[in-house]
Amino acid sequence: MVTRPDPAMARRLQMLLGGASGEFTASTTYLNQRYCMPVSCVRALLTDIGTEELSHVEMLSVMITGLLQGASIDEIEAAGMSCHRASYGCCPFPMDCAGNPWTAAYVGTTGDPIADITNDMAAEEKARAGYEGVMQFTKDENIYNALVFLREREVVHFQRFGEALNILNAAKDKGLF
Repeated sequence: MVTRPDPAMARRLQMLLGGASGEFTASTTYLNQRYCMPVSCVRALLTDIGTEELSHVEMLSVMITGLLQGASIDEIEAAGMSCHRASYGCCPFPMDCAGNPWTAAYVGTTGDPIADITNDMAAEEKARAGYEGVMQFTKDENIYNALVFLREREVVHFQRFGEALNILNAAKDKGLF
């Protein structure tokens, strides 16, 4: 639960939601890659993690909404969120903290299983770094704890994709794709 309005923090969270390395990108990427993944257990992993990333979109969206609700126009202006407020009110929108809308160009799908999982590992590390970068700007314990949780999930996803890479390399060595 958000304890007070903080439009500047909401703006920072936008990066984690709709930036190039954000949760919207991760979810879309993983759920797209699963269609061409030749190994069923890796395809299932992409489905599971892609779906979990949608829950991260929801968590960030709830935080952004709470951080914008009740903020004064002066606070909104000072945070550089006036265009966002004018366009979307307190609703979240998939964009980065500079106001650039999310684009499908962020989706990291090549159709090559090894390249895709390697991309996913890098994406999880970029997301982890993004969470750590944003965490230093809040004194709100609830926001901080939620960001810690989300960061920890990025670490787990990185590890799981590492396991998937090993599975894919073994399958490739056996000529299974």
